[in-house]
Amino acid sequence: MKKSQIQWMTAVVLLGIAGWRFWVFLSSQSGPSERAYFYDLSEKKLFVAERGLVPPIRGINDAVEDGVRAVVIAPAGRCEDEKARRIAYLETSAPELKKALDAARASGEPPAIGRGVAQGLRWVRRLSDADWVAITSEEGERIVSEWAVPGPDGLSPSVCSPP
Repeated sequence: MKKSQIQWMTAVVLLGIAGWRFWVFLSSQSGPSERAYFYDLSEKKLFVAERGLVPPIRGINDAVEDGVRAVVIAPAGRCEDEKARRIAYLETSAPELKKALDAARASGEPPAIGRGVAQGLRWVRRLSDADWVAITSEEGERIVSEWAVPGPDGLSPSVCSPP
């Protein structure tokens, strides 16, 4: 066999291996989780529910809608470690926003509330705070960004999705 034929065959084999590995990588990517963390305010416990639900939702112990979205973080690469995870902040919706978004979801139509108005009706707070503030307020912006400070390793925490 000639040297050029061997080079061509090697290149084809290597290209085939690279293509196969790329295909395996793409097929293993499951995309974003369809579930999200929520926090039951009366039970003071995390639970998992469908990502598309608009908080507040029914909590884990009764029919009371005291389940709010929880943004859970962990040091980079440690989301699987339950002991490393913590709640960065909680998020809920004003009653009029919840009503509009739930109606839109049920009908399949766009919400009857503008995006700008909707943002002002999303409320956040730290786990230790008593009061909710609009996410668009100065304090709200501080709450949703203060957790993203790099740790001693120089890496910012990761937002975790339920397994």
